[in-house]
Amino acid sequence: MAVFSKRAQSNNVIKTKIRMEDVLAPSKLAGDLSLRLKKHDYESPRILLCIGTDRSTGDCLGPLVGSKIDQLKQDYFEVYGTLNNPVHASNLKDTLEKIYTRYQNPLIIAIDACLGRIENVGCINLADGSLHPGAGVNKHLPPVGQIHITGIVNVGGFMEYMVLQNTRLNIVMGLADIIVKGLSKIIMENSHPQSARGC
Repeated sequence: MAVFSKRAQSNNVIKTKIRMEDVLAPSKLAGDLSLRLKKHDYESPRILLCIGTDRSTGDCLGPLVGSKIDQLKQDYFEVYGTLNNPVHASNLKDTLEKIYTRYQNPLIIAIDACLGRIENVGCINLADGSLHPGAGVNKHLPPVGQIHITGIVNVGGFMEYMVLQNTRLNIVMGLADIIVKGLSKIIMENSHPQSARGC
């Protein structure tokens, strides 16, 4: 769980904000993320690091996204963090060690739920640079990712643990669906089906 406001003006990072109600949200997410991916080494393994836990409604965004992408037959992204095998505060460091042991120069896209201002609840943010997981609940965890995607699930600033437990599942599911649809578009655009036989 991250906090949007703590990173809002850091390092002049160019952020993209997409509202959940926008009918073009999945396409906008796919287009923006594709451009960000192209800035990095094309040969680098692409890792989706989906952070969170299913023990808290507000913090299950990452595992929901990870589970849905993991169910697809695709090899464009390697997925870490699902409902069955979540990545959270207790195992984040170990997971990062596994990733860096297994892959050389991985490109990590970190996905996490986020608390923010009331007017931004239901927004998805994309930006280059590391995500700071745990910041929303005052946990000190290593920054992760060269790119990050956050979904603002509720309002931050007061009693964060209780806020997370009382977050509407409808908002979390809606954000997860948009992120999954956007990632699926990227997967489809980069899939290489066998050439059709001649007529």
